[in-house]
Amino acid sequence: MKRDILISKWLNNDLNDQELEAFKTLEDYDDLVKLNQGLQAFKVDDYNTSKELDAVLNTIKSNKKQSTHWFKPFMRVAAILAICFSLYYYTTTLDTTITTEFAQKTTIELPDASSVSLNAKSLLTFNKKDWKNNREVELNGEAFFKVAKGSSFKVKTKTGLVTVYGTQFNVKQWNNYFEVICYEGLVGVTYNSQETKLKPGNSFLIIDGKIIVKEKENRTSPSWLNNESTFKSLPYSRVIAEFERQYDVDITLINIDSRQLFSGSFAHDNIDVAIKAITLPLHVTYSKVNNTIILKRE
Repeated sequence: MKRDILISKWLNNDLNDQELEAFKTLEDYDDLVKLNQGLQAFKVDDYNTSKELDAVLNTIKSNKKQSTHWFKPFMRVAAILAICFSLYYYTTTLDTTITTEFAQKTTIELPDASSVSLNAKSLLTFNKKDWKNNREVELNGEAFFKVAKGSSFKVKTKTGLVTVYGTQFNVKQWNNYFEVICYEGLVGVTYNSQETKLKPGNSFLIIDGKIIVKEKENRTSPSWLNNESTFKSLPYSRVIAEFERQYDVDITLINIDSRQLFSGSFAHDNIDVAIKAITLPLHVTYSKVNNTIILKRE
């Protein structure tokens, strides 16, 4: 394994037993350990890696003519120092990204003890280092938030911005679909530069650019947290898309209008029961071929 990769994995405490033994055989192993110990008490706020490396190299260049016996050891230490600083700065400022795959859900805790549950095929991004000053996440998909009290908390999506003041709420952002449901507290939804305040039970829904009025939500949390997807007068295409995300299948419609409205639900733990739940109410037949489900109306 390359030397710089070993150093990088060592700094991140990510070496396996075999890699650790290889790392210990590096000729500058002792120097690396001493440098790392010194860095433990070092905090970088606005470290400019390129600037500092240039300064080291300029110092080497200006002293090269005066002395040569120490040049190679100094160059080696300078390179190690530059790598350590660069990796430290990179790993402490990098955004954290959490993703879920088809038929997968996960719950994570944010730096302030707020929690986020991600539905299938979703993505959440946030920055740990700047969290105290900027409680903000970016979401693509669906997530349920339990926000700890504190400064303003924001959820950025491609369609709109959700501003929270200590609450529980659900955000769903898919292609041409944007929905926010407030379950506790107060939520502000900004869309087209206009903010709408939501109280518990209120929703904000946009489908294909049109604001849709919904009935008041009576649940205390979204149904998908209990492995069930529920729909109230939503286009059938949205039902199909959610089914595909939860079961990692492809669905083909034949002689079916995907714009027709559907009310009902399906469970996430039994595909045979679930497919009947979304076909029987519409008198639709179905067949399965490998990973594809064909829905057909005669």
